[in-house]
Amino acid sequence: MDSSSSSSSSSSVHLALAALFGASVMAISAFFVHKRTVDQVLDRLINLRRRSPPPPAAVTADGFFPSEDDGGGGGYFGSDGEIEIDKARSSDENVLNSYRVSCSMPNVGLPNEWLDDEAMRFENRLPNSWDKLDLIPSGLPPLHTARRDEQDQSINISGSNIPVGSGSRLMTPRSSGGYAFGSMGDSDEEGTELATEQDILFTYEDNNALAEYVNENNPNIHNLSAPPFEGDNKSCILDQNCNAIRHEAKENVDQHGAGKEDTASLHIIRNDPVFANSILPLTTAVHESMNKEEEEVRKMIRECLDLRDRYVYREKVAPWMKATVEPSSVSGTNNDPLSFVPVEATAHHFRMEDGVVRVYAGENDLTDLFPVASSTMFFTDMHHLLKVTSIGNVRSACHHRLRFLEEKFRFHLLVNSDREFLAQKSAPHRDFYNIRKVDTHVHHSACMNQKHLLRFIKSKLRKEPDEVVIFRDGIYFTLKEVFESLQLTGYDLNVDLLDVHADKSTFHRFDKFNLKYNPCGQSRLREIFLKQDNLIQGRFLAEVTKQVLSDLETSKYQLAEYRVSIYGRKQSEWDQLASWFINNALYSKNAVWLIQLPRLYNVYKGMGTVTSFQNILDNVFIPLFEVTVDPNSHPQLHVFLMQVVGFDIVDDESKPERRPTKHMPKPAEWTNEFNPAYSYYAYYCYANLYTLNKLRESKGMPTIRLRPHCGEAGDIDHLAAAFLLCHNISHGINLRKSPVLQYLYYLAQIGLAMSPLSNNSLFLDYHRNPFLMFFHRGLNVSLSTDDPLQIHLTKEPLVEEYSVAAKVWKLTSCDLCEIARNSVYQSGFSHADKSHWLGHKYCKRGPEGNDIHKSNVPDTRISFRHETWKEEMQYVYLGKARLPQEIDI
Repeated sequence: MDSSSSSSSSSSVHLALAALFGASVMAISAFFVHKRTVDQVLDRLINLRRRSPPPPAAVTADGFFPSEDDGGGGGYFGSDGEIEIDKARSSDENVLNSYRVSCSMPNVGLPNEWLDDEAMRFENRLPNSWDKLDLIPSGLPPLHTARRDEQDQSINISGSNIPVGSGSRLMTPRSSGGYAFGSMGDSDEEGTELATEQDILFTYEDNNALAEYVNENNPNIHNLSAPPFEGDNKSCILDQNCNAIRHEAKENVDQHGAGKEDTASLHIIRNDPVFANSILPLTTAVHESMNKEEEEVRKMIRECLDLRDRYVYREKVAPWMKATVEPSSVSGTNNDPLSFVPVEATAHHFRMEDGVVRVYAGENDLTDLFPVASSTMFFTDMHHLLKVTSIGNVRSACHHRLRFLEEKFRFHLLVNSDREFLAQKSAPHRDFYNIRKVDTHVHHSACMNQKHLLRFIKSKLRKEPDEVVIFRDGIYFTLKEVFESLQLTGYDLNVDLLDVHADKSTFHRFDKFNLKYNPCGQSRLREIFLKQDNLIQGRFLAEVTKQVLSDLETSKYQLAEYRVSIYGRKQSEWDQLASWFINNALYSKNAVWLIQLPRLYNVYKGMGTVTSFQNILDNVFIPLFEVTVDPNSHPQLHVFLMQVVGFDIVDDESKPERRPTKHMPKPAEWTNEFNPAYSYYAYYCYANLYTLNKLRESKGMPTIRLRPHCGEAGDIDHLAAAFLLCHNISHGINLRKSPVLQYLYYLAQIGLAMSPLSNNSLFLDYHRNPFLMFFHRGLNVSLSTDDPLQIHLTKEPLVEEYSVAAKVWKLTSCDLCEIARNSVYQSGFSHADKSHWLGHKYCKRGPEGNDIHKSNVPDTRISFRHETWKEEMQYVYLGKARLPQEIDI
């Protein structure tokens, strides 16, 4: 059994080996047979090409080579000076057609589908010998062959980037003979790519070289150096990239052959009616439509900029143009900024009408001195702006311009970064630490860091435990009793227990972020330490504020714009705030103040504090007009308003809201429980501030600018409204969602006080923050802290903000100094202060207004920013922009 089984297994092995040997022999034989067949076909093709030429034919009057019927010999000149064989002229054609070529045969035949479609109509006009070499079915993928000898030359088509035959086509297994006309590099299909240099059979050369060659071979041919595409209303497809394409193609030809031109292909393209009448008019129409579309886009951008000019308040006389006068004659104050000097009242009369204060020269006068755009007009214009931002071609155009600006800045850095660094090194004394930096967005209640607040609370518990600080539930509590009710002692307190720092729990939770204002999670502690309208009249908050101001003055080069709240619940809030400011002597040369209005109508309506939105407007703006007309009516408020430079609108922007229409109810009619939309708040604040500023300017008093929170979250409606109404905004990170608004903000150079660390805790991770992109593109951006109590860890939160940005985004010293310079321009500090900090010519645009010894920003950087902005403005205004020589602050 063992011997029989072993013999059967050995026989099976022998049979398998014999079968394998037989198969191998057959495969080798088939390979050599196939190779011999291919070689025969190739040799036959070469012999046909080397055939002796007939006498050269002349060119007919219409520019074509004569066909066989015309007696012209049926040939034409090839790229190597030989005569090409015309269609149906070779006696061996039937032999070629009889070959059954394998699908693995190299792609020596170049199918010309473009010419094949008209082969019957233009058989005598298209002497293209390559058509007869179409030996491969059109459904098979093209295969590449190497050059067999020096006779295989690439054929050049002068003056055009149009592919002929299979030249410059996309090499894809889906299309063996298809063309990538006009989109050779844009296909998204997988496996689609441009042919390599070795595969390009049709390349491009200069017309002059072609003309010289043809003239040398046939002196009867003239003016062939003219553009290959002629006729009425026909344009050449050449564009600005054509020269680069020609040179690249010429290099390819020089690498692979003698670089000779084929005149036949030139005549084919030049005289083919299908190409001339179909392709060219289509291209011309595309260019014309694109030009018309671009013009429409620029027109719409200009209209949007003109809309902003119609709304934004600007002083008639710039601060630097005003004559130097004594402060007492202007503001009613002497050298002490906190003392009041009586000022005579004027005869102006004002009254609130439909939510907007109207000012008249007298009580019986009916002429509005300072008319402002109506709400209907504003909402109509805002909707027009939103419509423009949603148009596809406008979005694409603005996106391309912004990308261009970004790449332009990067190129500037490549060329000039070393030069900027050397310029900074040559500026004596100045560096990032001793240039002025303004914290353009910081809330006063959170202006200290958490460790500072902890030390202050402990010190008050130790020094003033018996101070009566709060009235709750009909009982007066001392500070010690308050902490005993919380079962806390001074020793128990630490930063973690204080729990005022934002963490992961606050991300996309604005409600939880607001709760971080409550130390130890207790609203009573917030009322005691972080409120100015409490039982102790805000004494604790004033004391900690003085400590923060003292730190600012010690640093000397850091400044801040603090925001304090007016809620609009009652008119007496203004006098309480002014009294707190004056009585606690909170003036500092390193700080100015803004008023912030929380958008809390729905809360006050639910509490019964107000009955309509008109009540909030009355409580906020009536006292301001009263003190402006007669400063003696509110003397402390008059003094305080000398330090107020801006008006802010704050609250959670992520709350859903309905977009206002031009038929919105008047404020007195807004009696429902829903909060008005952001743009509704913005318009009525703007309209009243516009009238107030006109009145204050006419009396020589400082004005108050609208600088709201905007674009931190929510819809882009907020940014559209702010573009029309506001000077600067805080945050603006949602501009990344609207390229049109982003481009408009760039052109208008609207200031953006951005707070990346704050956004990182609330709405946007730090690495996704668009600050760096905005800065590269040239938007007017600055860095700010927002809420140091919740966000920052160090004693100098503004420097911490700069340092984190510098490390994460690799900002250079020049970048940091430019951002700091922007913050001074955005701030509301006086002309005298800015002149001292930036140079007496700071109001001039461009390098003329820059002093590197003050700002530490090289003129190279300022010149680049200015020239780039000018070019964009001229682009939008078609070179007719009238650009001011001075900045718009």
